[in-house]
Amino acid sequence: MRFRIPPLAQFLACAFLAWGLSQLMPQLTFGSHLWAYAGYGSILSGVILLALAVLAFVRAQTTVNPIAPEQAQALVTTGLYRFTRNPMYLAMALILIGGAFALGNIAALAASVIFVGTITVLQIKREEHALQSIFGEAFAAYRKQTRRWL
Repeated sequence: MRFRIPPLAQFLACAFLAWGLSQLMPQLTFGSHLWAYAGYGSILSGVILLALAVLAFVRAQTTVNPIAPEQAQALVTTGLYRFTRNPMYLAMALILIGGAFALGNIAALAASVIFVGTITVLQIKREEHALQSIFGEAFAAYRKQTRRWL
């Protein structure tokens, strides 16, 4: 199964969209240093979460390549993966939300909503289909006990 738009490209497109929306709608700016600091905290949390999620895949010696989930050699269900099936995409969403707060513009938050929707439809559902094919009952049980996002 081929994936047309890599998740990193979706993330970067949404980050650019957030910036663009903040420039197009300056009237929706909420200027406060506290919001900016909250945004930086969210960005940092997202970066740490992403690093930990990737590290879990490396430790399990399975592919991190989202374009080829059929190459997965292990089903990672420990660590962060006990709480969410998609901590990498959750991390990207946190970074986008943090970016919107750092920009200080409410319109920029729309990009994170768009990211969650598009990554779910264009990537996650396809990955889940591939993992179901590879891991069968083990993935079905994992899917029942662990939420897709949170």
